[in-house]
Amino acid sequence: MSRRKKKRSPGKRLRLKRWLGLTLTGLVLVTWLPVLLLRWFEPPATAFMLLQTQGSDRSTFRYRWADWPELGSSAALAVMAAEDQKFPNHYGFDVVAIQDAVFDRLDGKSLRGASTITQQVAKNLFLWPGQSFLRKGIEAYFSAIIELTWSKKRILEMYLNIAEFGPGIYGIPEASRIYFGKAPLQLTDADAALLAAVLPNPKRFHVNQPSEHVRERQRWILQRMRKLRYYEPCFKHYLTKHVKGRIAKVYAPEWEIATFLPTAIWRKSNAQRVYRDSRRMIV
Repeated sequence: MSRRKKKRSPGKRLRLKRWLGLTLTGLVLVTWLPVLLLRWFEPPATAFMLLQTQGSDRSTFRYRWADWPELGSSAALAVMAAEDQKFPNHYGFDVVAIQDAVFDRLDGKSLRGASTITQQVAKNLFLWPGQSFLRKGIEAYFSAIIELTWSKKRILEMYLNIAEFGPGIYGIPEASRIYFGKAPLQLTDADAALLAAVLPNPKRFHVNQPSEHVRERQRWILQRMRKLRYYEPCFKHYLTKHVKGRIAKVYAPEWEIATFLPTAIWRKSNAQRVYRDSRRMIV
């Protein structure tokens, strides 16, 4: 009997491995499919929007999609300066910020935010509010898939359309209309910085009644936006001098250059390095 069991056990292990492999492959395909579709299609709603309509404090949400050319550069610069200054350079995760957050949690402190724009997109689209390690793990998984499937421009476009800027107010298009009576393209840097200033907690901070803390954060964001634009002429000069004109016009229109300058340029003004680090994001 023992010999028969030994002979059968390899077959059972093989079937178990095969079943686990198929299950894992199925889960990856099921979770990757919506991410793939959202590369080209706008979401009708997000998990955060749908959760807002559930529970005891049910409420409606306001959301309107706008394509990338309609969003302008001020809002894109503002949210990067406010939420994720390393966005053009990383691959979905700010490792240093994550390590600091984990060490704080191990020291008994609350789990503070260390999410990149990519992670916030993953959370808003597919997950629920919370600070547990389980949710963070699932968020990391979706963030990796998004980074592999979407361009940086698509990630930022999605974020600008689904981020919450007030109770039940989602996306720059709806927020700019409600708070300023403008289209996103008409937003000034100050307007965009004020909207970005409430992003850490849009239910606590208000665009229409900004506290002194929000105003201070707005001024800080404006400083970062000016630093991005300060080096823009240097970058455009390098494109004009070293890249064929047709390619420069196709891949780096003027309003898009400032949006995708890497944060490394804030510390180094070497135009050649700026071009090398930025070209993949502009494309």
